[in-house]
Amino acid sequence: MRHVQIAVIGSSGITEYYEEARIIGAFIAENGWILINGGRDGIMEASAKGAAEKGGIVIGIHPGDSLDEANPYCTAVIPTGMGFARNAINILSADIVVAISGGFGTLTELAYAMLYGKPIVCCTFSGGWSEEFCQSGMVASSGNVMRAHSPEEACRLLTECVAALRHPSRDEK
Repeated sequence: MRHVQIAVIGSSGITEYYEEARIIGAFIAENGWILINGGRDGIMEASAKGAAEKGGIVIGIHPGDSLDEANPYCTAVIPTGMGFARNAINILSADIVVAISGGFGTLTELAYAMLYGKPIVCCTFSGGWSEEFCQSGMVASSGNVMRAHSPEEACRLLTECVAALRHPSRDEK
């Protein structure tokens, strides 16, 4: 059976919300799910660190062209040489997406997640596009987007999403 794959998206270059992202990454690993992210620093590194601390698998789909450019917590690195264009791969590789803060790269990933019908957990406590995205009327009416006001709520929502993946309702079959 294939493992559940969860993408954690958010800004590189920031340390704000590092601990919250680390907690979510650890939760993903504790449940045996695979963490996917962009392999860079900031939110990506924090979530990867949390997963690595719990012995989890972290796949970094990196925008650069070198295996050595990813953060040190990635178990496997996929250098794409595609820059931000790799964001589509990050999202397509995930069953569920968690957004923490984020700039325009995160916004593109959120848009891809909507286009591909991925469940999205927006960590509204962290600001950035993870909060702003949920303010849109079009997005707010989508059943795919959930708001998390804390890391604990994000973890609870992930558990619910995974349960729905494993046991779809009759309407979804």
